[in-house]
Amino acid sequence: MEDILSGISDFVWGPFLLIPLLLLTGLYLTIVLRGLQFHKLLYALWLAFIRRKEPEGTGDISHYQALSTALAATVGVGNIAGVATAIHFGGPGAVFWMWVTGLVGMATKYCEAFLGVRFRRTDAKGEQSGGPMFYLTYGIGGKFGATLGILFAIFGAIAAFGIGNMVQSNSVADAINSQWGVPMWVTGLIITVIAAVVILGGIKSIGAFTSAFVPVMIIFYILGALWVIIANIGSLPSAIATIVTDAFTGTAATGGFAGATVLLAIRYGVARGIFSNESGLGTGGIAAAAAKTNEPVRQALVSMTQTFIDTIVVVGMTGLVIVVTGAWQSGENGAPLTSLAFSQGLPGEWGGIIVTLGLVFFAFSTLLGWAYYGERCMDRLFGRGAVVPYRLVFIVLIFVGTVLELQTVWTFSDIMNGLMALPNLIGLVLLSGLVVRETKAYFSRPDWQTEYRPVSTKR
Repeated sequence: MEDILSGISDFVWGPFLLIPLLLLTGLYLTIVLRGLQFHKLLYALWLAFIRRKEPEGTGDISHYQALSTALAATVGVGNIAGVATAIHFGGPGAVFWMWVTGLVGMATKYCEAFLGVRFRRTDAKGEQSGGPMFYLTYGIGGKFGATLGILFAIFGAIAAFGIGNMVQSNSVADAINSQWGVPMWVTGLIITVIAAVVILGGIKSIGAFTSAFVPVMIIFYILGALWVIIANIGSLPSAIATIVTDAFTGTAATGGFAGATVLLAIRYGVARGIFSNESGLGTGGIAAAAAKTNEPVRQALVSMTQTFIDTIVVVGMTGLVIVVTGAWQSGENGAPLTSLAFSQGLPGEWGGIIVTLGLVFFAFSTLLGWAYYGERCMDRLFGRGAVVPYRLVFIVLIFVGTVLELQTVWTFSDIMNGLMALPNLIGLVLLSGLVVRETKAYFSRPDWQTEYRPVSTKR
């Protein structure tokens, strides 16, 4: 069974299906939106972190809390272990392709969030519900759109149990056991109780928790990475040069590194970049739909910053630490490679501690974000009555994940993630004209410039 699932996963996430589809869709959306993610990035960051919430609008949480929920779900194990795996197999050039994936993925995330707000609906309890299962159904319309929406909801509800739950709780328990020797079941019990308190409170509880927790965990990790980079500042120019040149030339074998071709750099860089930021999977539209706003464009801009923070900033920091310290030549892979890189740049045991805590915080936050994604998919499939039972099963599986071997679960989850992306990408392309028209209409209005003027030096 494991061999069969691995073969399916390799095909779905291989160089002939999802990777080119995701990258080309992001590139297409970048072109039709005229590079919006570049020239409107500062405005988007202002909306997200200075304005933080809309003065009025329908929704359940502020757009900053919606962003925090999306960040919670995406800043996970992939930002630490996934980056190291990409470098191990693809060489330093993989970091460059992760950045490229993040840059074009910002346009994809913008469209997902725009459509999530544009086609959201109010559920039986009065909460906002949106995402691909709605914009595929109501945006495309007909039996074709309804079928795509239902398929996404099925794949999303199942995937949440794996990549958004058991895989994450297992990573937390394993990291704490390796660093401090705490039995995995003890860690499992603790995180299950904490997660239950947050998850059972619904999106308002998740939004409040992640808005306070996520910035702290990201800043903590970035400061540790900056410490290592500054300590090796003399090697930084050559590290950046290596990342850029190896992206187009491949990497020769050196030290414990076996060498990598350009194709391997592209494959692992793009695959791990997408795995990290989830641009194209459609999940960003689910979180965006909960935001209090009357303007899909503004929420889409806020959501777009999630990919920038996740891939350009956090993934970039991990990649630079691994390359600038030379740890990438050690032959290590995954989280041990990242831990080795931090340990070489920080005194005492601080390197291992920062990586362990980063894994714990990032993986735990992913649990919370995916719990919400999964319940929204269940609400679409079976109605509001299925939400609480789904939450309870999700909570139980958090503990189960800490005490089981999960290789098969991980592989199966990879497949479900890929199957989520396929209907979503179809919807993004078919609905891109709507996104472009309404985006142009928003930026043709004078009020968006008026409201943005407080960040200007002019008075």
